Amino acid sequence: MAADSSSREAFDFLVGRDDLGRCEFRSVTSAEDVALEPEQALLTVDAFGFTANNITYAVFGDAMRYWSFFPAPAGWGRVPVWGFATVSRSAHSGLVAGERFYGYLPMSSYLIVQAGDVNKSGFTDLASHRSEVDPFYNRYLATAADPGYDCEREAEQMILRPLFFTGFLIVDFLADNGFFEARSVIVSSASSKTSIGLAFNLFAREPARCEVIGLTSRRNVAFVESLGCYHRVVAYDDLGSIPATTASVFVDMAGDAELTTAIHSRLGSALKYNCQVGATHWDRLSFSLELPGPQPVLFWAPGRVAKRMQDWGSEGFQVRTAQAWKSFLPLVDRWMTVERSSGKAALERVYLDTLRGKADPRKGYVVAPG
Repeated sequence: MAADSSSREAFDFLVGRDDLGRCEFRSVTSAEDVALEPEQALLTVDAFGFTANNITYAVFGDAMRYWSFFPAPAGWGRVPVWGFATVSRSAHSGLVAGERFYGYLPMSSYLIVQAGDVNKSGFTDLASHRSEVDPFYNRYLATAADPGYDCEREAEQMILRPLFFTGFLIVDFLADNGFFEARSVIVSSASSKTSIGLAFNLFAREPARCEVIGLTSRRNVAFVESLGCYHRVVAYDDLGSIPATTASVFVDMAGDAELTTAIHSRLGSALKYNCQVGATHWDRLSFSLELPGPQPVLFWAPGRVAKRMQDWGSEGFQVRTAQAWKSFLPLVDRWMTVERSSGKAALERVYLDTLRGKADPRKGYVVAPG
């Protein structure tokens, strides 16, 4: 349900760019007092999902320009999230108050967009500060025209759809490259939601091509095994059980320097490709490792989107990804419980718990700003 922006205090949630554990709420102009310029619209943030993926956005905020999407005072950043927003007021003839959209949002009460390329599928934010970031993140999808949208599945969409989508694209990339002749795909942070989406897509697309090995903490082994989308689950302290001579691809969701070194050292020339994706172990990152075997290559989802949009066309791309997403939902129903909360205290708690690794992998967190 859309939130009423006029009935709540307007704020931005800010985090320290040099210390992600430092955060505060900053009051901003009330939504009804904002003066819109031509072609602008004010979107009230209804709700958003929050996962370890959002922490990755913050960790790579400078390196990959995630801080550029939503400007903040010097030294502070606004962490991007995926969620739903409603047009409250509009100075663009193509956007009408009450329309709802899904897309990239700040952890704030509202977002002002400079709408362009408006059509039945949605619009693009043409704000000047977003002109140098990948346009993939600047597109907002109209719920009325989105083939993957289901009003009963908004929570799952906010929490999981971007992560599942990343997993879909990684598998598509690996398949396009013949899995680099590997017979095993090793996935770190196997309990993370992006990893689960990746493993599901591997099973759906290449059930017999590669063994899918999930790496996780010992406390999460039973949970990951219960998912049924990994052939084998290995605790981080049992890496010696991974065959050292099997040609393998490493999909790294953790970004843990010690773990990465251990994988490369164990596999050596048997490691055919290191696909670096996330930073769930953000406090143990290293960007200057000297590793045996292939060096990590950062996976850039928007680049893959651009390729497949060209190959399949916009409509074909949306249909394929929507079909894959819908096929994933029955598995989601088996393991994820949605936890909904609202207000400042809840927002801060979810953020800090996720940052500190205290979030329950069995839960999906949805937060309404007010």
